[in-house]
Amino acid sequence: MDGSLLIGTHLSSLFPQSRALSIYIQTQRVDTPLPTIEKESDPAEHAIYSSILHTPPTGTILLRVLHGGLIAELVSLSSQKQPLRFVFPSPILLSPAIFLWENDEIHLIAVAITGSVYRTVIPIGGGLELWHDQTQNIWTSEYLVKNFSGTMNGLVHIHGAHCVFVGLSNGFLMRLETEYTGSGRLDDEWTESIFQAGSFLSSFKSFLPSLGNANPNAGEIISMATHPWPTDIGHVWTLSRDRVLRLWKPKIGCVVAKTLSSGLGREASPMQGRASPGKPQVLLDAERQTLLRVFSFTGEDDRFYVLAFLPAVPSSTFGGSFQLLDTLSDHINEVGTIQCSRHTAHCHLQDFMVLDNVLYTLWDRQGQSMVEKTMLDLSTISNEGLCIWESGLGAPEAELTPAHLEEVLMGKGSMTDKFFDAVMRPNLFSTLTLKIAIDQYTDACLSLPGLPPHPLTVTYASLEENIAAVVGCTVNLNRDPTTGALQHDKYWNALKRDWEGFIARCREIERSARWPLVLGAQGQGEIIIVERERVSALVAEDLPIHLHQVLSRDLRIADSQYDLFGILWSLRHKVGPQTMYSLENCLVSLMHQEIAFPFADILKDQASQFHFKDNLDEGAHVWLSGRLTSIDNLDEAVRTSLDVIGGLDMGVKREEDEVELLLPPPDSDWFRGLTASYITTSANARYDLCLCLMALLFFLVDDLADWDPSLLAEVFAVFRGTAILRYIVRQPSSATTQTPLDDVSSADDVVSLLQNMQVSRNRIHSTPTYSLVHRLLIQAGDTSHVLPEAAHRWLDNTGLLQSVTPAVASSAEVSFCEKLRVFGYMHVSRELLSWLPRSPGVSYVLSRIWLNAGRVDDAAYIFEKLAACFGPDNALGQEDRDALQNVLPSSQLFDTSHSFYLYIATLFKSNSLQHYEVHFTQLALSVAPPNTDTLSLWHTVVRGYIDLGLFDEAYAAWVSTPSDVQKREHIGQLVYRMCESNQVDKLSSFNFAEYADEVEDALSFKARNADLSIQPSYPHILYSWFLLRGDYRNAALTMYQRARKLQELMIRDPSLVTRLASDQLEAYMISMNALSLADSKNLWFLLPNSIDAKNEHKRQTSSNIPEYKYSPAKYESEIVQLSDIQYEYTLLSAQLDLMVRESTLPSSSTEFFPPPSSIVLKMAQSNRFNMALATARSLEVDMTDLFAHLTTQCLRLSHHPDVVVQEDTSDWLLTDNVLTWPGSPADKGWRYLRESLKRHDGIDTDFKYSKITLETILNFHSSLPPPWLLQVLEEHHPEYIIRVSLRFGNLDQAIDYTLSLIRKIDRQLARETPKHAASTWLPYALVDQVLVSGMAQEPSPTRLSELRMEVTNRVKRMQKLL
Repeated sequence: MDGSLLIGTHLSSLFPQSRALSIYIQTQRVDTPLPTIEKESDPAEHAIYSSILHTPPTGTILLRVLHGGLIAELVSLSSQKQPLRFVFPSPILLSPAIFLWENDEIHLIAVAITGSVYRTVIPIGGGLELWHDQTQNIWTSEYLVKNFSGTMNGLVHIHGAHCVFVGLSNGFLMRLETEYTGSGRLDDEWTESIFQAGSFLSSFKSFLPSLGNANPNAGEIISMATHPWPTDIGHVWTLSRDRVLRLWKPKIGCVVAKTLSSGLGREASPMQGRASPGKPQVLLDAERQTLLRVFSFTGEDDRFYVLAFLPAVPSSTFGGSFQLLDTLSDHINEVGTIQCSRHTAHCHLQDFMVLDNVLYTLWDRQGQSMVEKTMLDLSTISNEGLCIWESGLGAPEAELTPAHLEEVLMGKGSMTDKFFDAVMRPNLFSTLTLKIAIDQYTDACLSLPGLPPHPLTVTYASLEENIAAVVGCTVNLNRDPTTGALQHDKYWNALKRDWEGFIARCREIERSARWPLVLGAQGQGEIIIVERERVSALVAEDLPIHLHQVLSRDLRIADSQYDLFGILWSLRHKVGPQTMYSLENCLVSLMHQEIAFPFADILKDQASQFHFKDNLDEGAHVWLSGRLTSIDNLDEAVRTSLDVIGGLDMGVKREEDEVELLLPPPDSDWFRGLTASYITTSANARYDLCLCLMALLFFLVDDLADWDPSLLAEVFAVFRGTAILRYIVRQPSSATTQTPLDDVSSADDVVSLLQNMQVSRNRIHSTPTYSLVHRLLIQAGDTSHVLPEAAHRWLDNTGLLQSVTPAVASSAEVSFCEKLRVFGYMHVSRELLSWLPRSPGVSYVLSRIWLNAGRVDDAAYIFEKLAACFGPDNALGQEDRDALQNVLPSSQLFDTSHSFYLYIATLFKSNSLQHYEVHFTQLALSVAPPNTDTLSLWHTVVRGYIDLGLFDEAYAAWVSTPSDVQKREHIGQLVYRMCESNQVDKLSSFNFAEYADEVEDALSFKARNADLSIQPSYPHILYSWFLLRGDYRNAALTMYQRARKLQELMIRDPSLVTRLASDQLEAYMISMNALSLADSKNLWFLLPNSIDAKNEHKRQTSSNIPEYKYSPAKYESEIVQLSDIQYEYTLLSAQLDLMVRESTLPSSSTEFFPPPSSIVLKMAQSNRFNMALATARSLEVDMTDLFAHLTTQCLRLSHHPDVVVQEDTSDWLLTDNVLTWPGSPADKGWRYLRESLKRHDGIDTDFKYSKITLETILNFHSSLPPPWLLQVLEEHHPEYIIRVSLRFGNLDQAIDYTLSLIRKIDRQLARETPKHAASTWLPYALVDQVLVSGMAQEPSPTRLSELRMEVTNRVKRMQKLL
């Protein structure tokens, strides 16, 4: 080759379809049919036509025609502006064109097949802003062509913004002209002119086959050319299929025609009719072709030349020839012929152009682009001199053929991983290719019978996930129907075929994507090659690429100083790919180990295990040895080879570069893509050459002992660098890679993170798909736009080719690994570090990777070991010192391990890893220099251990804290966290000594103010704290306050009763038990801020008790005794029992907190007499109604026992004690009443319960009271029983009770001498009432006279006593 190289990048990876702004063009034609999408073999997103516009105001703009002519796309290659897509109502004819108008508008002119001429005006801004923020101002005009019918299918050539040529099928030429003034008129008017190809006689002859051409399509125009725009020359040159070159002038038409020298075309179309004397005339292909160019030589701008290409018959000689013609004075004169080079054999010319007297040609070479150039010299051409052609091809790429895939499978890893990595290798397949291939694959799988596999029905977030999940999903691991064994071999073979089929689809689509279309130019003669889905540039080769290209094509190296590479390449081919692959694996494994022995010994040991020479036959061995002896100085040749492999040429600054420094550099993703591709090509070439050099060492392993050890070390170091570079260039990159959070240090970093979130972008491929190198170029921000200088500058910045020994990790290498980590490429940085020796700088970067990856234990271990590298006593070498210093913050070494520990603690803090933050803070404390302020460090340690729940460590650190103030501050945090962690027992075991009051205050605050319904229960904890210290009164007070607060909550929200009532009851019980343990003389405590639970205002003020209320002499207190607590406990227990019995939720506080009398009455009404009696006794409630109800039940038992037994009598008749009593239920009931009266009625109650019992009996249908009841009342209240007898009309009983009373008193007088007047007292008024009642009754009671006699005798005796 000649030192030129085609470097390209895919457009779909840089400018995804979803990012383009679509603008729909409207038409005035009412009969325009809807566009039909034909099923084509080529993808719709592959361009069928392209052109380049390059001007200083616009930069380089690419025009592409997609979707069969329905869409015209504008892409800026010089900036990152959003692409524009213009969607036409009908397909447009090739070729549309774009022009710059007065530096502020871009005009897109296109002709549709429906006969419409569209002009789309795109306003642009300065400074390469283009159409940014101008899309709302884009407008389109349409002109309807009049002189046509049906469908327009001719060749279109647009000559500037004012003129359009259309070649009609009959050989006529239509010229459309307009005057555009830039006024923004939507009614663009064009003037139509149609010109014939010749005179009237020639037109007449066309109707006579014997006189004219036998083929009616011979005059069809297949190529047109005009002078490059902008120009005022309106001439147009056309070439028809019969090889006739014509010159057309405005308003005149064809002025001259010349038949070019005949030759056989690629697709011969023999003339029909009468045979000619010589060879039959052959027509050119009917398809649109670029066969003409009009240009002027430098210095002769007024003289126009036409360069016409005539294809040759397919042969192994050349692809055709160019004819140079002079068009002076309306004559076409042949100047000479330019023969194409031998490399163009079997190639098809796609485009050519003349730039600065240099002819550039673009060839389709079996699906690959090839550019050739030659200098145009008039004297050489006119004298039939030989033109020297220089060729430029793309770098050889390893196609994923079945043979290459077999080599891929020889690597490590699973089959799926190896195939996937090969498919996703950068710049091999475009994003569009992979998307189309996976869609076709999915459709093919869905067409299979049966239910589709699950992966085919899932939506994936990225193309990578889609491919990894779908390819091979239809392959299943089956069992042998006879043996039942798993058929692994068939499974792996089927999976392999599936992946090979998918890769074959990708290759077929990619072959279509790389079909060349057009040439273009930009800047200082830089050549651009546009393919259907790629844009390439013709650049200079660097020396490694050049040598690799020469060796790959079996050419001879011109410079003898590089003859060693020819020998190395021969060695590579003679040992075979299998051996070279094994050698590569051996070297990679070796480079991942520490270098502990001389390199000569290492190679000798590996050679003995590897048997490298055994793969060479004797003849090859002798031949290689002879070739090596032909090199005069092998040592110098090896050093020269190393200089080539590791050499970089950053170039000399040009004058135009100095001008560019004053201007804002263009932000071109396309150029970065070219640079990334160039880096990839150069890295692969360097690696292949270096691998061959390593093979030479194995071949000469027996002689290496005499070699310079530094030379061997340099060979290994260069191999390591090239191997790392090859790994990097093979890595794709995800758009979602984010910077580690601990490296976000500025506002710009935060903004960058927010921009990369892609929250609203939920479609696949909505962002560009870059390679890793491309993204690193973006991060580097290099403004150079010249290759290979830009690529070499990046390679130099990595430092991977600068090392001289693999035993040392250079500062540049470590810094590059750190950059990868900072940019978010953790796995790549980790892999690169595995190639480097474990120096302090490497260890630091590795620990940072472990930290970002979540392997915090590994990171902490390395960080702790690195502390010995800091301080005055460290033993770092200069290289290790520089490497470590460059990756540390501020590029400065820490002066002490104390500072380093603090920095590491901040790293763990930024990653929310508090355990290691505390750990390294403690390490910093352990090595803190004297007089260092460590208060904040102690605070971090204590607070960290508390937050981590390591309470033993927290207590130990708290004890060690030197500050008394900090100790008091941390007590509350420690206490609260231990309580929340249910570590109360451990808290109680800690000795707080003089700080115990702080613990008590902390618990008291929470007990007063914390929510009682959630855990932990601070009142219980405070109760335990007091109980453990023997302070029973405060313990009882704590639980009593809890009970009161619970009651307040229930009063405010009755719905909480069912949940809190039992807790309140428990609090009362615990309070009673605690107070019972106190001294019997001190069974009381003071309740601060005592309130009335029924007072709403006081209840509201008790939620948060101010601290000052607890200071001395500030108490609003109440004395609470043990009996008070017992009373409240009994009342609450009864209320709770009643609520449970009734099974209803209270709607208000009064329903749940009824008065004691109501509680007792409800118990009595539910026949729960045992509970009612006990409750009434405890609550000191009057039991009158209770005994009345009990008496009624006894009466009902006596009269209706069956009814009463059916009721619930478990609490009085069915108790264990009552069941042992003899008799009927009625007897048991009356006995239960008698026992209850004995227990609860007496002198202290004035027997009022016996009285109500008697009255209840007498009111019940005149029932007879039991004798025991009458006996009790007669003994203790005779007057009452007399009155009750009178009230209920029992006069006989009243007389009997009166007689008994008088006689009883008389007997007492007889026994004792009365000591005072009251001793002889008798209710005479009551006796008189009985006598009067008896005398009023007819007939008189039988014992009335007896009563009168007793009264008389009584009076007489009393008179005697007086």
